[in-house]
Amino acid sequence: MLKETLLHATESGAMILKEYFGGRFEISSKDTLNNLVTEVDKKSEQAIIDSIRRNYPDHFILSEEAGEIPTASEYKWIIDPIDGTVNYAHGIPICAVSIGLEKDGEMILGAVFNPFSEELFFAQKGFGASLNDKRIQVSPLQSMERALLVTGFPYSWQNAENDPVKTFERFVRRGIPVRRLGSAALDLCWVACGRFDGFWEFNLQAWDSAAGMLVVREAGGSVTDFGGNPYSPYQKELLASNGKIHNQMLEALREN
Repeated sequence: MLKETLLHATESGAMILKEYFGGRFEISSKDTLNNLVTEVDKKSEQAIIDSIRRNYPDHFILSEEAGEIPTASEYKWIIDPIDGTVNYAHGIPICAVSIGLEKDGEMILGAVFNPFSEELFFAQKGFGASLNDKRIQVSPLQSMERALLVTGFPYSWQNAENDPVKTFERFVRRGIPVRRLGSAALDLCWVACGRFDGFWEFNLQAWDSAAGMLVVREAGGSVTDFGGNPYSPYQKELLASNGKIHNQMLEALREN
């Protein structure tokens, strides 16, 4: 029932994204000018929460727009109603609904659905990861120098300890191609299915990475912080890779 509820909730949010995509809707800024929220985020979020509540009214919810809806439950749903809101607001179909389910502090289920490409990524702890019901695995690449990487920049980072532009420069000066798509959830899933070999980002929120991190791990990849420690979605630093180039990426991230 948990898996079915997750998939139904993901589909419910995605239907809202498709309904409003390319049309007119309200757009406003949150803490910084380009950190956008739209009325579609809120409608998608409500559809997702309503779907979960029908089966599990007592479960804890953490969602990007609604924040925490705490309960004493051992289960927590971590929801991003539109991961890639800036893309969505500009009519760019690189965005997704992302929902992770945590039990006693451990991610057990995750789904990331881009309704425009019709790609549904799903993972269950201990049971692997899939794309549209077909098993996926990370790439076999051994050398970072031959990798295709992806990253994202925070909306505000001028006073951050880690300068993402300087970090980005370390990779591109080596001639390594690095993309920036604007959706951390999809970046993670594209690592999981081997399209990218590695992904890093500063200052993520739990809803950005909760589902995608599980997809990567269940596809055979590695997910840590920049110190090489096991990653939690409540941390700000994330490095995900196929595992084989992970240490090479860690070394590059630590360079002065």
